[in-house]
Amino acid sequence: MTAYQDLTAHARETMALGQIAGRLGWDQETMMPRGAVAQRGEEMAAIESVLHARRTDPRIGDWLAAIKSDDLDDAGRAQVRHITRSFERANKVPADLATTLARVTSTAQGTWAEARSNDDVAAFLPTFEEVIKLKRWEGQALAAGEDVYDAMLADYEPGTSGADLATMFDAMRPELTALRAAIIAAEQPKRLEGRFDESKQMKLTRQLAKTFGYDMSHGRVDKAVHPFSSGSGLDVRITTRTSETDPFNCLYSTIHEVGHACYEQNIDRAYLLTPLGQGVSMGVHESQSRIYENQIGRSRAFTSWLYTQMVEAFGDIGLDDAEAFYAAVNRVNDGYIRTEADEVQYNLHVMLRFDLERALMSGDLAVGDLEAAWNDRFAADFGYEVDKPSNGVLQDVHWPVGLFGYFPTYSLGNVYAGCLNEAMTQAVPDLDDDLAKGDTTAATDWLRSNVQTYGGLYEPRDVIAKASGIEPGPTPLLAYLNRKFSDIYKL
Repeated sequence: MTAYQDLTAHARETMALGQIAGRLGWDQETMMPRGAVAQRGEEMAAIESVLHARRTDPRIGDWLAAIKSDDLDDAGRAQVRHITRSFERANKVPADLATTLARVTSTAQGTWAEARSNDDVAAFLPTFEEVIKLKRWEGQALAAGEDVYDAMLADYEPGTSGADLATMFDAMRPELTALRAAIIAAEQPKRLEGRFDESKQMKLTRQLAKTFGYDMSHGRVDKAVHPFSSGSGLDVRITTRTSETDPFNCLYSTIHEVGHACYEQNIDRAYLLTPLGQGVSMGVHESQSRIYENQIGRSRAFTSWLYTQMVEAFGDIGLDDAEAFYAAVNRVNDGYIRTEADEVQYNLHVMLRFDLERALMSGDLAVGDLEAAWNDRFAADFGYEVDKPSNGVLQDVHWPVGLFGYFPTYSLGNVYAGCLNEAMTQAVPDLDDDLAKGDTTAATDWLRSNVQTYGGLYEPRDVIAKASGIEPGPTPLLAYLNRKFSDIYKL
């Protein structure tokens, strides 16, 4: 075998083991008994120890040194690029740190879930202190004297920096806050009210998953506290959650996660269980989930079809017609929860988290002061007080499991989605006619062909630039939001 063949065979086995670790995480969120938390922490630590040893195997360096890039095609060079990046990163992190992080964050997930259910921040803080200490240690190892937060961002969005994101957010915030203020001052559309049977929600949500192209023969839909997508290739699973009084929570969480899942399912099968066989970055991943959920799923055309499905499933839903339903779907509501936020306010939730986690990692914000800092910032941004920790600092699972640098990719995904939507609507002129019939094929086919099939072949910004024909930036997103909500609210 050649050095390249040896390298990719090793990488394939490592990817397969990583998928097993991911399945353990899926089980912990969906089906694992509550009393198994400590044991699962040991299991996760054990498999992370094996993975870290494989990712730092000295043979990888030898194989990489022996490979001549001129002998490879574009896919081969991309495989080498990803493996090199992973190898260099893994070798900066001590094995005992990687193992300890896996154990502590697995345990922290259970501690957070319990604290969240009891609205007890104090019960979570000791565990969270340990997570922060370990993540700072990891960040310093990865940064090697450079910016710690940038080193963490590279795990989720290679090629960007905290300074770049701060500049982008500073440009977006005034327009978003001005639009929000205008909307709050306007007459509000009627909201959806009533009781909605949870079994009927789950039936409709599975129908929606299929409507957006989710292949149920290679996936499944379950319930979890925090909706997520897990896996790649031939086994891609999603979760959702239900609320008897808010079916949109279930339906749009599902469409969002289906966007993630379809990205993974639609990657070229030639890349299966290789570094190219998964989404290239979380920003690009979020571009798919957000465009499925918002530009497609919350469009006037698609909601006109969804209105008929809601009436068929639940009977009278208190909204007289499809136009009232469209306004209700896109209603700008006061609320605490990021995942339930409307398109106008969503990025403000992300910016709050971005600023706080940068301060945590730099040491400018102490863990004991986090809840107060969160509550103060929320009141300043949204104009009302956080009522309880589960609606505030305890609402997200990301920090308990150590995902620092992840949050800004949600807004970056919105920016990417804005660019893609502008190109897609130009490329598919009859799109609204199809969506009004509940047919998303033209939209999802365009996204599959222009984004999803490539997996990790290109760098993140290059994927979006290639698909949209422009350099990624917030202008298309802001134009879309102003156009859409000025129409709904008669601004």
